[in-house]
Amino acid sequence: MKGKKLGRLAQFWRAIMANVTSAELDWVREQLPERAWPLFLGMHPADQRHVLNVARTALKLAEGEPAADKALLVRCALLHDAGRRQGMLDIWGKVWTVLAEHYLSAGLRRSLRRRQVRSVLDRPGYALHVYEEHPRMGAAMLRELGMAAEAEIIARHHEPPAEDEPIELTLLRRADEMN
Repeated sequence: MKGKKLGRLAQFWRAIMANVTSAELDWVREQLPERAWPLFLGMHPADQRHVLNVARTALKLAEGEPAADKALLVRCALLHDAGRRQGMLDIWGKVWTVLAEHYLSAGLRRSLRRRQVRSVLDRPGYALHVYEEHPRMGAAMLRELGMAAEAEIIARHHEPPAEDEPIELTLLRRADEMN
């Protein structure tokens, strides 16, 4: 438990100190089709940093998987949190959702969720909604862009592993957990 708490503190520190270099932005631009670029740019800098780290980790994991489509894997890694656009779930919202997931029952979290913000009191519930629904929200945006293969993987990246799932989904999930 102590290691997990220290890991969360390190994750929080990385989030508040997050930045993305121009060289990294150039690399992202090379990996994504132009139509998907706004999805990456629409993420909070902390999420941009996170998805870059996930992409690099996923590529390392894929070295031992010759059947993996590495280009698809990288696109999925770079866009897997696109459903959490900047302003929807900030760093404090993420802290709240992690604490809520750990300390509150699933039923209570479900009852607190809000699909929209009508007042400041709705922000915590909206954060829960975005945190839980961001895989499906991001997948819907990707489908609109004609990126069905990426959408299929991203929609499932927070679901438990299943038999016969694509290797890219398995690798994405592992890389995400490591970052």
